[in-house]
Amino acid sequence: MSTIRNHVQLIGNVGQEPTITNLESGKKVARFSLATNVHYKDAKGDKKTDTDWHTVVAWGKTAEIIEKYVEKGKEVGVAGKLKTRTYTTDDGNQRYVTEVVADEILLLGNR
Repeated sequence: MSTIRNHVQLIGNVGQEPTITNLESGKKVARFSLATNVHYKDAKGDKKTDTDWHTVVAWGKTAEIIEKYVEKGKEVGVAGKLKTRTYTTDDGNQRYVTEVVADEILLLGNR
């Protein structure tokens, strides 16, 4: 059971071109937004869609794959874990952000 603790799998569409950062250590980090959709019918029978946005972060080889093959609009699957971090804004307010740290990426779709 320990392998399913803090494990997330998502399939969705890339919302913006991934940003790639080359660190001084030579490692790469990739960041992009991922939209996941849920389709359903409401009480009246009308089709509805709920979209959730996720920030995905990937390091090393996974970031290199994203740099080469992932672009805005592409359907991808990601597997990884959730990570929450804090930061302080310029005006002194503390903010929290939860991101998906991707260990694996699956390229889907025809693009």
